[in-house]
Amino acid sequence: MAWNEPGGNSNNQDPWGGKRRGGDRKGPPDLDEAFRKLQESLNSLFGGGKKRSGDDNGGGSSGKGGGFGLIGIAVVVLAAIWLYSAVYVVDEQEQAVVLRFGKYYETVGPGLNIYFPPMDRKFVVNVKGERTYSKQGQMLTEDENIIEVPLTIQYKITDVQAFVLNVDQPEVSLQQATDSALRHVVGSTSMDKVLTEGREQLAVDTRARLQGFLDTYRSGITVTQVNVQSTAAPHEVQDAFDDVIRAREDEQRSRNQAETYANGVVPEARGQAQRILEDANGYRDEVVSRAKGEADRFTKLVAEYRKAPEVTRERLYLDTMQELFTNTSKVLITGDKGQNNLLYLPLDKMIESSRSASGSGSGLPAVGNDGVRAIDVQPREVRTRESR
Repeated sequence: MAWNEPGGNSNNQDPWGGKRRGGDRKGPPDLDEAFRKLQESLNSLFGGGKKRSGDDNGGGSSGKGGGFGLIGIAVVVLAAIWLYSAVYVVDEQEQAVVLRFGKYYETVGPGLNIYFPPMDRKFVVNVKGERTYSKQGQMLTEDENIIEVPLTIQYKITDVQAFVLNVDQPEVSLQQATDSALRHVVGSTSMDKVLTEGREQLAVDTRARLQGFLDTYRSGITVTQVNVQSTAAPHEVQDAFDDVIRAREDEQRSRNQAETYANGVVPEARGQAQRILEDANGYRDEVVSRAKGEADRFTKLVAEYRKAPEVTRERLYLDTMQELFTNTSKVLITGDKGQNNLLYLPLDKMIESSRSASGSGSGLPAVGNDGVRAIDVQPREVRTRESR
C-alpha cells in the first residue's frame, strides 16, 4: 500500500517507511528538521528567542530571530572581507600613497598599514628598484642622413607622490619624452659623430635633455643612465653606407700621409731658409767689416804717405805685384845678352806640365834645349824689381 493512500498511516510515516515526527526513524534524516536545528543554534548564538513547542506564536518569534541571525552573519562576513582588504603590507623597497576622498592624505613606508576603503585609495610603488626602458627608431641627422639609434634608459622613482599624482601615465610620458629628446639630439649632430666617436656624447646630451623634460612634468622620475648601443644605417642602404665609410677612411688616410710628408718637408725647408738667412747675414757682416777695415787702412795709409811719399809708393807697388803674382801663373825667360834667337814657347805643354807638377807637388822648373828656362811658380813675395 502507498504511504499516502487512505488507511496507509500517512500521518506518521514518510516515503522511506520511517516516522515523520518523533519516534525512531529508519530512513534518511529530515532536512527541514536539520535546518530548524541550525537556525535555533544561530538564534541562541546571536540572542534569538527560545522555541516554544506546540505554540504558533513561539514559532513566529523563532523565525524573526533567525532573520536577524542571517543579517548578523552577513555583517560579520562583510566586516571580515573589509578588514582583509583594508590591511596591507608595504615591502622594504616600496612606498604607498594614500588618497582620502580623492585628495592626497599621506605617504607610508614599509610595514603593516591600514586604510579605509572606499573612502581611501592606496597606490603602492617600488621606489628603490631600478627600471629599464628600451627604444629603437630611425632618426634624421643634422646632415640629413637616416640612421637607426637603439638605446636603453635606466631610471628609478625618487618622488612617489609626484609619480602617482602629477602625471596620469608617467611611464608613457617617459617614453614620449625619450623619443623627443633623442630626436632633438640626433638632429643636431652629424652622421659621422653619431656613428663613431660622438656616441658617448650623444648619450650624455640625451640624458640631460630627457631629465629636463621629466623635471618640467614633475613626474618624480630620475634617469640614472642612458646607454646608446651600436648605431647603424638602415639595412636597406647599409651597403652604400659601408662604401661611404671606406671612402672617408681612405680620405683620412691620404690626409694623414700628406700631413706626415708636410711635417717632414716643411721643417727642412724652414731650416734651409734659416741657414741661407744666416749665411747672408754673415756675408753682410763680413763685407761691412772688411769695408770698414779697408777704409780705416786707407785713412792710415794717407797719413803715412804724407809723411814719406816715395817709401809709401814703393811699398804699395811691391804689395800690388805680390798680390798679382800670388794669384797667377808665371813664366820667367832668361838668356845671354846679344842673342836674337827666336824662342819657341810651348805654352800648352808648359801649362800641362805645371798642372801635373802642381798635382804631384814637385814644383820643379822645366828647362828647354836652347838654354831657356821656363819656371811655373807662385812665389810668396817679390823681393826685387827691375829699375825703371
